[in-house]
Amino acid sequence: MSLVSEEMKSKSEVYHGDQICQAKSKELLREIVLPNGLLPLKDIIEVGYNRETGFVWLKQKKAITHKFEKIGKLVSYATEVTAQVEKGKIKKLNGVKTKELLIWITLSDIYVDDPPTGKITFKTPAGLSRTFPVSAFEVEEDKSSVVVKETNNKVNETVAAAAAGGVKEV
Repeated sequence: MSLVSEEMKSKSEVYHGDQICQAKSKELLREIVLPNGLLPLKDIIEVGYNRETGFVWLKQKKAITHKFEKIGKLVSYATEVTAQVEKGKIKKLNGVKTKELLIWITLSDIYVDDPPTGKITFKTPAGLSRTFPVSAFEVEEDKSSVVVKETNNKVNETVAAAAAGGVKEV
């Protein structure tokens, strides 16, 4: 059962298709100041973000398990991942589990320290937590995608300016 209602969708930014959803999920992580490799989802079919409430959802074709090599941890992502986000924090997380010894443990919160210490903490609903270096969850971004993104932003600004009645120099 989905935690995302049609009413929630109507009040949110919603994107469809893996390519745009990958970009939007990384953009969201940058916006809330969390490492860009925290959500290594595959075949994303929908991403939604309600800026007013901070509610976010990501839907992928099938559940995946990802190993964060730098810390040797397995993390499972369900077909639907939901959370409340704010700067430096993901709260009320659903759909993400980590393997500790022989059992899968649900994660409920992820946060970085403010001011930054280079550490990220993962917390369970029972209140147990584990801290790792932020660098373990960062991935090198493809430089060409950054150039394309910057070009797209300039084009969008120009189109918006033209629509508002004035043309902006690029």
